[in-house]
Amino acid sequence: MRTQNMNRDWIATAQTLSQALPYLQRYADATVVIKLGGHAMGSDEAMDEFARDVALMRQVGVNPVIVHGGGPMINDMLGRLNIQSEFKNGKRVTDPATMEVVEMVLSGLVNARIVQAISEQGGRAVGLSGKDSNLIICEAEDPELGLVGRPVKIDPRILRDLADKGIIPVIAPLGMGTEGETFNINGDTAAGAIAAALQADRLLLLTDVAGVKNAEGDVLTELTAGQINEMIRDGSIAGGMIPKTQTALEALAGGVRAAVILDGRAPNACLLELFTEHGAGSIIRRG
Repeated sequence: MRTQNMNRDWIATAQTLSQALPYLQRYADATVVIKLGGHAMGSDEAMDEFARDVALMRQVGVNPVIVHGGGPMINDMLGRLNIQSEFKNGKRVTDPATMEVVEMVLSGLVNARIVQAISEQGGRAVGLSGKDSNLIICEAEDPELGLVGRPVKIDPRILRDLADKGIIPVIAPLGMGTEGETFNINGDTAAGAIAAALQADRLLLLTDVAGVKNAEGDVLTELTAGQINEMIRDGSIAGGMIPKTQTALEALAGGVRAAVILDGRAPNACLLELFTEHGAGSIIRRG
C-alpha cells in the first residue's frame, strides 16, 4: 500500500478546478479563434504548452480555431536564400519570389509544427491555409505591397465541418485572389475575419505585451470599442497596438462577442482567460 498526506498545493488545485466549473459550462460548444504568434511560437516548450492548452479546450467542449503567423521564420528562410525583403509602413512587400517562400514557410514548416504539437498532446488537428476550400478570398491591399491581401470573402463551412468532427483547424494566413493568385495576409487580420465569419464567442490575440495600457502604463482589463477609439485618438494606444486593437474592433463589428488582447508569454494564457474570473489580458466589448 502507498499513503500520502494532503497538502495545501493539492487543495489549491482542487479549488481552482472547482472554481472553473461555471466557465467550463459557459464556453461549452463555444467557438474561440486564437491568433498564435510571438513568444508562444518561440520555443518548443512554449509550443508544447500552447498545444496542451488547446487540446484541453477541445476536450472540455470548446471549439478552438488557430490562425498563426510566422514572420521571424519567413525572415530566416529569406535570409538563407539571399532574397531581399522590403517593408513599407511596417508591412512586407511581397513579390512572386517572396510569396513562394512565404507560402512554403507558413503552409509547410510552421503549420505542420503546430499540428504536430497538438497531436502530440492528444488533440486532433488539421493544417489548412486560407486557399483551401476557398476559405479566404482576397483582393490586393495596396498595389505597392504586391501580393499582400485583404480578405473580402470568408467561407467557413470547412471549419464548421471540422468542429463537428472534433478536429481543431490550424490555418496559415494565405488567401486566394479572384484570378487564382496567392496572397499573403497579416495574421491578426486573417484571424479577425475568420472570427467574424464564424460569429465566434471570443477572438484571442496572443501578443508579447501584457495587454492594452493607459497613459500611465497600467494594463486595462476591460474596455469598450468606444474607449479604444478614444485612446487611439488621444495617443494612449500607439505603435503596434493600433493594428491589434483595430482588428479587435473590426471583429466586434462583424459579430464576434468579445475580443481579448492577452500576453502570450504568460503560462497557460488561454486557459486563464477563458476559465478564471480574472482572465489574462484586456477584453474589448462592443459599446
